[in-house]
Amino acid sequence: MAALTVPQEPGGWWHAYVCPAHGVELDHGDLLGGAFPAGGAACRYGCRLDTDAIRGAWTVLAHQEIARYLRHLSAGPPDERHEAVAVLRQYAELYAGLPVTHAGGDDWMLRGRLFHQALTEAIWAVNIAHAARTLAADPEGPGLDELVPFLESLREAAGAARGELLRKGEARSNYTAWLAAAEISCRCAADLIAGEEPDAIGLAQEYGLAAHMRTAVHRDGWEWEASTYYHLFVLHAYLLALRGARPEQLPDDIAAVLGAMVSALAGVAAPDGTLPALHDGPYRREAQAAEIREVAALAAQLFAGAPLKAVAQAAERDSAAPLPADLDGWFAGVPLPTTSPRHTFPDAGFAVFRSAGVHALLDAGPHGGGHGHQDKLSLYLYADDGTAWQPDPGQVPYAHRKLRAYYASTAAHPTFRVDETEQRPCDAVLDGDTGQCEQAYDGVTATRRVVTDRRYLLDILVIEAATERRLTAQLRPGTDLDVVAKGPDRARTVWGDGESAILTGCHASRPQAEFTVVAHPGPADDPARSRQGVDWSLTSRRAVFVSVYQSAETSPPVRRVSLSERTVHIDLADGTVATHPIGA
Repeated sequence: MAALTVPQEPGGWWHAYVCPAHGVELDHGDLLGGAFPAGGAACRYGCRLDTDAIRGAWTVLAHQEIARYLRHLSAGPPDERHEAVAVLRQYAELYAGLPVTHAGGDDWMLRGRLFHQALTEAIWAVNIAHAARTLAADPEGPGLDELVPFLESLREAAGAARGELLRKGEARSNYTAWLAAAEISCRCAADLIAGEEPDAIGLAQEYGLAAHMRTAVHRDGWEWEASTYYHLFVLHAYLLALRGARPEQLPDDIAAVLGAMVSALAGVAAPDGTLPALHDGPYRREAQAAEIREVAALAAQLFAGAPLKAVAQAAERDSAAPLPADLDGWFAGVPLPTTSPRHTFPDAGFAVFRSAGVHALLDAGPHGGGHGHQDKLSLYLYADDGTAWQPDPGQVPYAHRKLRAYYASTAAHPTFRVDETEQRPCDAVLDGDTGQCEQAYDGVTATRRVVTDRRYLLDILVIEAATERRLTAQLRPGTDLDVVAKGPDRARTVWGDGESAILTGCHASRPQAEFTVVAHPGPADDPARSRQGVDWSLTSRRAVFVSVYQSAETSPPVRRVSLSERTVHIDLADGTVATHPIGA
């Protein structure tokens, strides 16, 4: 058992815990021991960093890790429960002595007391409240009455911040979900200490969690920003807040939202459970993997059949840390029927295709607010085993402004570009297997259609401009890419390496386009790692870019792709020729 040492200073902004040279999150060291890493926080490339901002961010991580660990201790044997009580009392004393608002933080932030951000404080408060609630359920445990004022202070602070958001018209904000979750969790813990039965469902109405579900989640199940990370983030808040609810007693609208959100994750995941890092959010992060596993475990109690089992198993590759010990019995009663995974999301603008060993996702929806990227009509490609042939590259910690701008940019994504400039932040429209974007560039319409066949996956990208422009289609691999053949109007590529699944691509354009290999940063978990990509460009008023993809194990293999004015011709090794119209 770790010896907990609670930092006595408030925390800063955890996104600042990043190496400015390489854009990677720094090593955390011993968060539970309370000592900032000797010699500075290390990055994987050998840098050592020690600044006020980094120390403040490390303190955030330490406080959050301690709060999560208290949930373990509170469900443990007597000596661990007594330690949890002692640490909670220490936190109560620390919190009572803090100013009403944190002295640091930017003006745009909703400030907390222990943290720069009220959001960060709410996340911490939820874990603190659940530790207290678990302890309060032990009839032989120590008295916890002295914690009630602490829990009430946390609840009131979260409520004040949520009220400010509502006054600003930001009812959909992911902050709102966590602030409401903090209010509910703290109230439930205080009620249990007072000998009253918590009513999470009733409090979800009182503190606005149900209202948030109605306004912040699309009908297709996606959180409105259409970001995998923030979708998980909000779903996690909902599930934590509803502790103790019986599935069969959930109001139909709440149950439907939760079911649709779980179904959305299952629907976009690759067959092995790998989740694409759509829009803002880390490409790969241990803490996020742990959150995915906890969400999956809670969803398995609420819905029959463990609908996110494969997603949890994929996340275990990045985090094998034990789940919180208090999860058992989070939801009591018979689980609800699982909503079948869907593969088309018209509100978020995602369409999922599975064919010939390829799991593809077309992104053709709304921009997604502050967490959206300039990536309309991107096409992401994964193997059945989760190999990320052409992934959404994800996002670095927000404090690295230069890299954050790059990873939100058109240049970072497998999409289209005009005149070597960035798409403007805009919406696209998804219609079945086709996405269309008319807002990214003045006078330009782009259409991308994905066709599935048991033998291959066909991608047709058509860009039309009112005047002659430089039109580019981009390939942005997350694996090795080899261009094994290239002619005046066609090319052949091989994706992957000896340790991953292999993808083959046959590419053709009309008119003739330059198929140029370019270097680009890899996915956002390691921006210093360079990958080979392709800029496929021509100068014209109209361009057709066609790619045919197969897993290397698919038979018969594609031998050649050619284009006539209106038709794609695909020659296969068994002597057959398949044709598809270029138009819809």
